[in-house]
Amino acid sequence: MATMGDLHEDVLVEILSHVPGKELVLRCRLVCRLWKELVDGTHIWKEKCIREKFFKRDMHWIPEDWMKLYFLLPTVNLIKNPCAEGFQFWDIEDNGGDEWKIETLPGAHGQTLPDGTVKKYFVTSYGLCRKSQKIDLLAYGLWRNLLDLMQPKIVVSDWYAARRDCGCVYTLEVELLSEDGKPIHKYTSEQVTIPQWSDAKWNQMTHVFTDYGPGVRYVRFAHEGRDTQFWAGWYGVRVTNSSVTIEL
Repeated sequence: MATMGDLHEDVLVEILSHVPGKELVLRCRLVCRLWKELVDGTHIWKEKCIREKFFKRDMHWIPEDWMKLYFLLPTVNLIKNPCAEGFQFWDIEDNGGDEWKIETLPGAHGQTLPDGTVKKYFVTSYGLCRKSQKIDLLAYGLWRNLLDLMQPKIVVSDWYAARRDCGCVYTLEVELLSEDGKPIHKYTSEQVTIPQWSDAKWNQMTHVFTDYGPGVRYVRFAHEGRDTQFWAGWYGVRVTNSSVTIEL
């Protein structure tokens, strides 16, 4: 009776390429020397990347490390502390009025977020409040050829809302920066104005960077806002669940 050991290597690669990536590394790699060599090689991961539509089979550019690419894309959110677990990792650029504050959803005169796992948000005051975060793409495992030749989509997203009883303004600004910090591309949303006595619904702001050219090494994400009634306290725009992701 034929066993797995009798299979041609190409057939074994095809079979193993259907196994979840985590299981390949933690289990299949330990079966025998041949399986270890196959998992540590490129063919299985290339097949998985193509099967799961990260790439087309006839692509002209070859990644440096198919295994790294498989686990990197689609990637996790590159924004640290997106949902207001303190202010760690954020640079406070403007802290007007009574300054930034963190509150728990839904908050006074507010609504819950569609993503029920998010529990907190940042809230602005009557003076301009602005904060930012700079993301080092190479530090997350992306590499120069991937960014310069493949130029994967850089998708940015932010959620914002008003209190029902107070109007507010909100703006999102994102820059793609070179290694020396010079802007290569920039997106600035129109200033969103939410009137007093709105429905306090959470809204998503999204932008996708494509065909941005070579040289991008950092993403600088910033958002800002304030209330429009100039009330003492925290009646301005609320923001949370910010994200920067890489897609192909």
